[in-house]
Amino acid sequence: MPTIMSRTALALLATTLMVGGSVLGLAASAQAHNYVVASTPAAGEVVTTVPSEFSVTTNAPLLTLGGSTDGFALQVVDSAGQYYGDGCIQVTGATISSGATLGQPGDYTLIWQVVSEDGHPVSGEIAFSWQPVDATQESAGSASPPDCGGTIAVPTEPSDSSEPSPGETAVPISAPERPNANLSDVLWIGGAIVAVLGAGLVTFLVIGRRNRS
Repeated sequence: MPTIMSRTALALLATTLMVGGSVLGLAASAQAHNYVVASTPAAGEVVTTVPSEFSVTTNAPLLTLGGSTDGFALQVVDSAGQYYGDGCIQVTGATISSGATLGQPGDYTLIWQVVSEDGHPVSGEIAFSWQPVDATQESAGSASPPDCGGTIAVPTEPSDSSEPSPGETAVPISAPERPNANLSDVLWIGGAIVAVLGAGLVTFLVIGRRNRS
């Protein structure tokens, strides 16, 4: 009888560990938001000629629904708050890009936002410096984000309506966030892990006492 009970305890413990491992795997997948692997310009780069485009490449394909770029943004701003580029967003696989222009020499910031494969928006900033070798490459900036020739409406201040006007597509920029799981996901997964491991421990202790008796 003790041998049978010991085998039962081991079987229950193995099952508990398997379930716990599955929950841990779920936790890992919940944190698998896209993250940047390359950009143009690169972080900290000193740019001397205007690149053919601004771009950000992530570790996995980005989520677009029917080719829509809703939820995506790529903006370049100088230290004076002037915007550059054409605002025409293109998403190809794991890369978001737009046309490039730059103005006076100085410090610039590339602000990006994408939608991960898991449906979560991810955003951030990349700092670089512009030191042109030819002044003819300098372009005029704008006080508001470029709107791709008027085909994309980018709101610069809150409005009463959250719905974009007909024929317009709003491109929101949210505060930069690290590519981590939402707090609610982490709390739920953590609670599930504790519950599973706790149940397995109680079962193992109860069977161990029966074996000793």
